[in-house]
Amino acid sequence: MSANVTVRGSDDVTASEITALAQDRTVAVVGTGTMGQGIAQVALVAGHPVRLYDSAPGRAGEAVAGLTARLDRLVEKGRMDAAAREAAVGRLHAAEELGELADAALVVEAIVEHLPVKQQLFADLEKVVGDDTVLATNTSSLSVTAIAGGLRLPGRFVGLHFFNPAPLLPLVEVVSGFATDADVATRAYETMKGWGKTPVRCADTPGFIVNRVARPFYAEALRVYEEGAADPATIDAALRECGGFRMGPFELTDLIGQDVNEAVTRSVWESFYQDPKFTPSLAQRRLVESGRLGRKTGHGWFSYAEGAERPEPHNAPPAEAPARITVRGDLGPAEPLVGLFEEAGITVRRKKGNGFIELPGGGELNLADGETAFEYGHEKIVYFDLALDYTRASRIVLSARDGGDLEALAEAVGLFQALGKQVSVIGDVPGMIVARTVAMLADLAADVVDRGVATAEDVDTAMRLGVNYPAGPLEWAGKMGYRRACSLLRGLEERYPAGRYAPSLGLVRRGYAEEGRES
Repeated sequence: MSANVTVRGSDDVTASEITALAQDRTVAVVGTGTMGQGIAQVALVAGHPVRLYDSAPGRAGEAVAGLTARLDRLVEKGRMDAAAREAAVGRLHAAEELGELADAALVVEAIVEHLPVKQQLFADLEKVVGDDTVLATNTSSLSVTAIAGGLRLPGRFVGLHFFNPAPLLPLVEVVSGFATDADVATRAYETMKGWGKTPVRCADTPGFIVNRVARPFYAEALRVYEEGAADPATIDAALRECGGFRMGPFELTDLIGQDVNEAVTRSVWESFYQDPKFTPSLAQRRLVESGRLGRKTGHGWFSYAEGAERPEPHNAPPAEAPARITVRGDLGPAEPLVGLFEEAGITVRRKKGNGFIELPGGGELNLADGETAFEYGHEKIVYFDLALDYTRASRIVLSARDGGDLEALAEAVGLFQALGKQVSVIGDVPGMIVARTVAMLADLAADVVDRGVATAEDVDTAMRLGVNYPAGPLEWAGKMGYRRACSLLRGLEERYPAGRYAPSLGLVRRGYAEEGRES
């Protein structure tokens, strides 16, 4: 499979000689919904003649009118000059019959996500276009290989997965099916660059890069919620204000649509033969069954009715900060906290140890590690969650055992409040919120790379640009420490022994390589 990701030159054409589609070549877009019109706009602004086709009579003409109105708005906002707008409109045409796409050099399909319908469309297109025409699907959930399976020339078929809205979001996943010719994938890649996009290459596996690697962002939050450890508003706040994500998973799925998000999760899970790493959430299924689909229905995890108040995350009441603490050993990714404590006027002593903060009352403050506080022999264990950047994080999440030492918890709360941060206290779950999410994202990312689906650079780029992650999962795991991520997942696997948290070989390999570099 990895050979489809690697650029391979033939005897006559090397990869460096493969260039983007020339501007004078026609691009056709089949499907005139939001995505189809968006892709057409991108091609049009890049300078191509564009033909829009839709099987529904009159839809193509309506789409041309809608796209023209979009260009008018760009002129009004000063993002396009009037002359460029006139030239673009002159290159835009509605096609009433499929045969009008005969001279297209590239045809991009953006129709309903139904395999037989897509297969029939491309079978019909093969009867119309030339043998050198590149055929592309914008599918987000179906197999590129399966769509092309019945074609006479499956080598000229490729996936071009744009993200909505296509004119604004830079990422395009260039997906090579099992039979896709390497030079076709490279031509598509170079064309996307020519259109001002940031393309990434990947092989045809369920979810491609983004929809595959992103599953734990939702799944781990739902798992923490299902275990009663925290409410949706607090979990969202933890991932936003501590993890640095643009939105929390509950508010994001409300925006996407609970039915849409759950369907993607279920599709990836089923495509991987019900691999436990992708198991859907029963809580989300019940939300979908209830009709609470998010913003579009006025209610999802949160209410969007007029005047409805948004639930607030849990904030611990003010507590007194300890005057001094002892840091035993290296805190790893939490080491920047030492400087922050000192800047806040807290006396810090360093001693040998296994990497934890000793509080004046005898409490031990540990970075989330895949274990739980109730497993320890004394009641003074408090956990704190991972942060992308402890300096910039506005919230810290703590957990402690039920009935644990209240003095230790209060000292931990006061310690972080002294840094000017809000503090949320959640239930005693292994891995907490951010740490387990990042470790699982890194695990799936490493597995994608290890299996030759995509390069590490493309995976990190895809996750930053496709879903606005604050850092690529492999980049963040490198800062967290691959060995620490593996250890955390092994701790989770011990407590949830079903295979979901067993670290992938890709992550384990990185852990051993990291250990070798440090020895």
